[in-house]
Amino acid sequence: MADQTSPSAAPAARFPFQFRYIIGNEACERFSFYGMRSILVVFMTQHLLFAKNDATGVFHSFVAACYLMPLLGGFLADRFFGKYNTILYISLFYCLGHGVLAVWESKTGLYVGLAFLAFGSGGIKPCVSSFLGDQFNRSNSHLLKRAYDLFYWSINFGSFFSTLLIPYTLKHWG
Repeated sequence: MADQTSPSAAPAARFPFQFRYIIGNEACERFSFYGMRSILVVFMTQHLLFAKNDATGVFHSFVAACYLMPLLGGFLADRFFGKYNTILYISLFYCLGHGVLAVWESKTGLYVGLAFLAFGSGGIKPCVSSFLGDQFNRSNSHLLKRAYDLFYWSINFGSFFSTLLIPYTLKHWG
């Protein structure tokens, strides 16, 4: 009698390899953004000697720009560069913004750094969540809900801990 072993079941689908990098990057990006935001007014008033009203105005203008710039980022991704290239290259502006804030400690440096951050944020926000979905196909589409749960959990994880840790770090280590 011939060997009648049953065909093996298809292996359980896994998250795409790049999923971990997208999730990790998003957690780090949100940590850096909300961490910087949590001490921005303190930096402006105590280090750059802004008046409280002026610092608050700059802060709110920056936040507004961060929510406006995704319109430009989405346009650039849809019309010219695609999601991946938009995320990759405009993220460099985001990193440059943090670098400028770290080394150019003046009002001009603040404005330049915040402009780079807002532009960079605009390239990341509209693209990364849909780019995450692009990593899935029919064989692993049943994992999409879990992937987005983890994605948004990582955003909140980075945001929450930066809001706790960065002011504490500022207070105790400067």
